[in-house]
This record gives sequence, structure tokens and C-alpha cells, in this order.
Amino acid sequence: MATTGDAAQPGRVVLVTGGSRGIGLACARRFQALGDRVAVTYHTSPPPEPSGGDGRGGLVAVPCDVRVPAQVDAAFAAVEHELGPVEVLVANAGITRDTLLLRMGEDAWHDVVETNLSGVYRVVRRGLGPMVRAHRGRIVLISSVVGFLGSPGQVNYGAAKAGLVGLARSLAREVGSRGITVNVVAPGVVETDMIATLGQQRVEQLRSMVPLGRVAEADEVAGAVAFLASDDAAYVTGAVLAVDGGLAMGL
Repeated sequence: MATTGDAAQPGRVVLVTGGSRGIGLACARRFQALGDRVAVTYHTSPPPEPSGGDGRGGLVAVPCDVRVPAQVDAAFAAVEHELGPVEVLVANAGITRDTLLLRMGEDAWHDVVETNLSGVYRVVRRGLGPMVRAHRGRIVLISSVVGFLGSPGQVNYGAAKAGLVGLARSLAREVGSRGITVNVVAPGVVETDMIATLGQQRVEQLRSMVPLGRVAEADEVAGAVAFLASDDAAYVTGAVLAVDGGLAMGL
């Protein structure tokens, strides 16, 4: 794998799913800053132009609903045509449909699990072939501390995010001999649009449970993702790295 930022050769090809905002966009910008060539997928709208914008600020943005296999394949094909085979895959696309279990309909369960768990299966499966052939690759799955601590009204979300750990650890054992690492980042309370929908009272309640006493910035999660994709983490696989201010100690 090319060393990130090495002027003698182009940066790696990185794909971040759900990269139009929040943690995904922060990861995309972090890899860009390291000299990588970065693509993002989006479902509703592409990433915003940075201040003083130049298109998408160098990002290749492709539409993709990870619930639809044909769209996943088309997104990878577009990235491969534009940049080449994906060498670093960050599976970040996710949604919430929060409600108590007794009120949770089939749609709320299905949509969240299809996006947050089955969608990850689809993008990882599509991205894995070129990595196996190249005998190198980095896969980072974005989970959540909700998958370990639980959260009222998030049975669907917690189940899907917990499932990513089993997916990652099983896959890590399958592909480790090919020089591919598979790891999980589990963010806690992060300043994003998704958290904002919980309301100020709930966010303050969550913040009060964090030993560090504050909400994380998306870029702090991006830093952990970049580490797991770096040469410094070449001997780290099947790991769960919590970026949660101590909220879920011992997960």
C-alpha cells in the first residue's frame, strides 16, 4: 500500500460511504489532507462545497442507496473508472428510525437494518475483490457505542451497529492472510446532524454521562479512522476502537 502523503507516488484511493456530511465528510476531508484520492457516496444530496469552493473540493461524489445492490455496484464502478480500485473503504452510511420497540413497525426495523448492517455487507463485499487480488487493503466500519450500551428507542439501530462487530471480526479472519485489515470505530456522542435530532435535553443528558464531559467533534472520529487505515495500524485487525470520551469503557 502506498504511504499516505508520499510525494513520489499518488495517494491511495479511498471510498467513504455516506460521506456528504457529519462523520463521513470529516473522514473524507481527513484523507484528502493526507494526500489520498477520495470518493464519497451520498443518498440525498452531495457534499457541500468547501469555503471558497472548487466543485466538491476534490472529492468524487457518487449517488448510492446502499440498500440497492445495483446502486452499490454502479457506485464502485464509477469510482474505479475515475480513480482506480478502492484501497481504503470506510463504511459509514447509516440512518436512524427511533421509537420504542412496542411502537416500532416493520418498516422502521427493516430500513435501519438494511442500511446500517446489510448495506455494509454489500459495500464491503463489492470492494473486497480488488483488495484480495492486490493483497492489500484497509476496511473500517463505523459502528456506535449504542451497539454496546443500548439506548431506549434504538433497538433497530443498536442491533445493526452491534452486528458490525461480528461482521468485522469474522471478515478479519477470512482476509488477514491477504494483507487486508478490518476494524471498527465506535463513536459516542458526536456533534452531527443526527445527534441534533435528539433534542438539546437528550444531548445534555448524554453529555453528562461522558467522563470527559463533552461532545466529540466529527474530526476526532475521523482521526481514529485515519489511524486504522494507516501504515501505523498494519498489525491491527478485528479491533473495536471507541471514540466516546470514556462513555462505554470496557466495550
